[in-house]
Amino acid sequence: MTAPATLGEPPDEDDLARRLAAVDGRIVDAALSSGRRPEEITRIVVTKFHPAGLVERLYQLGVRDVGENRQQELSAKHEAVGPLAGLRWHFIGQAQTNKARAIRSAASVVHSVDRPKIADALDRAAEESEPPLDVFLQVNLTDDPGRGGVAPGDLIALADHTARCDTLRVRGVMAVAPLDEAPAAAFERIARYAEAVRTVVPDATWLSAGMTGDFAEAIAAGATHLRIGTAITGPRPERG
Repeated sequence: MTAPATLGEPPDEDDLARRLAAVDGRIVDAALSSGRRPEEITRIVVTKFHPAGLVERLYQLGVRDVGENRQQELSAKHEAVGPLAGLRWHFIGQAQTNKARAIRSAASVVHSVDRPKIADALDRAAEESEPPLDVFLQVNLTDDPGRGGVAPGDLIALADHTARCDTLRVRGVMAVAPLDEAPAAAFERIARYAEAVRTVVPDATWLSAGMTGDFAEAIAAGATHLRIGTAITGPRPERG
């Protein structure tokens, strides 16, 4: 078992490589146990609050998908790291309409489209000749309307609306398992919602679900994209 990194400090090179290999091994085991192929699962390393240099170190270890929760941090790291062949930036936090252009200019994938206004803002933010933006529709699995995500009853309408945005490409559904519910049960629900979305957008086959503590259950439910942070990066530094 890898020793934890000191709070506020990213893991050293050997520790980072061990953490990454350990998580990837668990992903392979979970996939095979569920009768799935490991290569159909995308592991996104969430680097929230860590310096841009950690993204570069992860890239050298073969990581090609990184995630950020905050637009300011996404934009700053995207600029600091610069172009790296094959590196995909995933925006996984709550999006604001006035930040749509900034998000779109840095992200390859947005996981948090949860209302028509966000879809419209991202669509309008497209520049001429810019490729379509891959998006997930985020679903709220709780009873708290203040949490991020569209209510399940409004999901199909959102899917239909977003699919009509010319510069967006609806890839699938995203959700976070509630703290007061067993992850397996929550992910079974999101898998049903994802199936319903495919009646509107047949090729929306992606499912973004599962984090450090529950990605094995997410894989069993059909997750294609995992958002994993501290299991790989170590404890997050304190915000400055």
